[in-house]
Amino acid sequence: QVQLVESGGGLVQPGGSLNLSCAASGFTFSRFTMRWYRQAPGKERELVADMLLVGGRRNYAGSVRGRFTISRDNAKNMLYLQMNSLKPEDTAVYYCNAIYGSWVYWGQGTQVTVSS
Repeated sequence: QVQLVESGGGLVQPGGSLNLSCAASGFTFSRFTMRWYRQAPGKERELVADMLLVGGRRNYAGSVRGRFTISRDNAKNMLYLQMNSLKPEDTAVYYCNAIYGSWVYWGQGTQVTVSS
């Protein structure tokens, strides 16, 4: 069955770094646009970054541009999010998302907490 399993979250001090991973299985990973979303307490889920299939262009939310980097390894069915210079406002549950036409899949999320 389809699975997206995020890992790499945790507690980090402001200014620190984390590298999130998303392991995909059960579908043709290379055909799907992959995205990272996040949801902070009391807020709506927001798109953090995505990576287009055609051309490999990366798009980022303004709040993370220059600090976060999305990448993927199609050979390993893996999606990554390198997060640097983390701020308390980056605290949220981060979700991996896969989309191809009408097929949309979500992971269960991984908690990222930025606090001193």
